[in-house]
Amino acid sequence: MARDIINVILPEVEESQSVASAAVAPQTVTVANGIQIKDAAKNKNNSLAIVIENTAASESTVTFIAGDTYPNSMLGDLAVDIDAASTMVCQIQDLSRFENRDGSINLDFKSGFTGSIYAVAKRAGIAPVA
Repeated sequence: MARDIINVILPEVEESQSVASAAVAPQTVTVANGIQIKDAAKNKNNSLAIVIENTAASESTVTFIAGDTYPNSMLGDLAVDIDAASTMVCQIQDLSRFENRDGSINLDFKSGFTGSIYAVAKRAGIAPVA
């Protein structure tokens, strides 16, 4: 399956170091492709927030696919229900369950899902110099 790839948005902190912000352009989900969140593991621990908007008039499901690393991937895939016409935020608490060797995580969507997705996280380490 050729997954649609999204990048994690890493908001930039303003000069007083009080607020980080970034513009968001959600990716429309194509159910047949699924989503790959590139470099999902390259951020501050437990700060990854995946925002999924279900625009359908019916409930749906997003499945977090078990990664290709051992041992937590042995816990398997995890299906999460999404209410009809709603927006949901998922925070990954055990990234090692879903993380692939390349640092990405994959998501699949139930047939009939319509909506969009984006991911936001805190930067880990020192911000690059412009």
